[in-house]
Amino acid sequence: MSKRAEFGRRPKGNPLQRFSPEDRSRRQPTHRDADPGLIAAALRWSQQRPSGNWYAFAASRDIGRDRPYGTTIGGVELVAWRDERNTLHVGPGACPHLGAPLDDAEVDDAALICRWHGLRVEATGFARWRSLPGYDDGVLAWVRLDTIGQQTATDAPILGPRPNDTTVHAVTRLTGVCEPRDIIENRLDPWHGSWLHPYSFTRLDVTQAPPRHDITEENHRFVLTVTFRVSRRLGIPVEAEFTCPDPRTIVMRIVAGEGTGSVVETHATPLGHGPDGRPRTAVIEAVIANSERPGFRYARRALPVLRPLMTRAAARLWRDDLAYAERRYQLRTRRR
Repeated sequence: MSKRAEFGRRPKGNPLQRFSPEDRSRRQPTHRDADPGLIAAALRWSQQRPSGNWYAFAASRDIGRDRPYGTTIGGVELVAWRDERNTLHVGPGACPHLGAPLDDAEVDDAALICRWHGLRVEATGFARWRSLPGYDDGVLAWVRLDTIGQQTATDAPILGPRPNDTTVHAVTRLTGVCEPRDIIENRLDPWHGSWLHPYSFTRLDVTQAPPRHDITEENHRFVLTVTFRVSRRLGIPVEAEFTCPDPRTIVMRIVAGEGTGSVVETHATPLGHGPDGRPRTAVIEAVIANSERPGFRYARRALPVLRPLMTRAAARLWRDDLAYAERRYQLRTRRR
């Protein structure tokens, strides 16, 4: 019986399944399956994907109308804010007069008023300050930087599949000393899941992986079965796939089992170099939950409680995964 058929036959009642805790010393090692050549080939294929020059930089809900939001992408200082119609505006983060930080400015509808000398910077721009294309997908805020991306520009980010209703979501952001490719490489190694994160995953089995050669749109997916741990002996088994819609994004989507259609989008955004001269990359991860269960409507009402829990769980995973990505960056640059 196929894994998909097995998931299709699971009862629609309680999604929790009982399992026996694994003895780490008896757990099946995965190092033979985690072929470095295969992971490298999948990474090379992902880096050839079109991006449209779009970069995710914040949770949509973190940018409000009361004050500007400042960030840096690829060494470019940026500022973002919303006008009274809730439209997202993004532009250079330095005042064109004497370089004051515009993330400290006053928001006046579609304009920023610099605190140093009162210069009014309109979102429509002028000779010394031009706004940048921004995009709000309801979960994340994006900016298009053609000078950094240097690819064919698109009108909107290239998104992977999402649930029709994205209300139940949480966004986590962490920063690592590495490059975006190190973040993506981490996710293109699903075999590490139950070893590095035994507190979250068990019974992880990669059932489909790309070939080492001639990776295409049709065969680039990783597919796996895994049980998300709820307690020491209870978990929720699912089938999931990993895909790369652009070179700085990898999406895990549940394709069978509880929460089918739910996604975890991991975006790797380059920030620039730190004081030590090493690169910094922001991991911006959006968890978008979905369920066909009637009771799922209560999750929307419980968002103020659920969001911190979802964020805390993602942050715990990424503290471990950032250590993995940073180590891979150190080894890669040391060899140079």
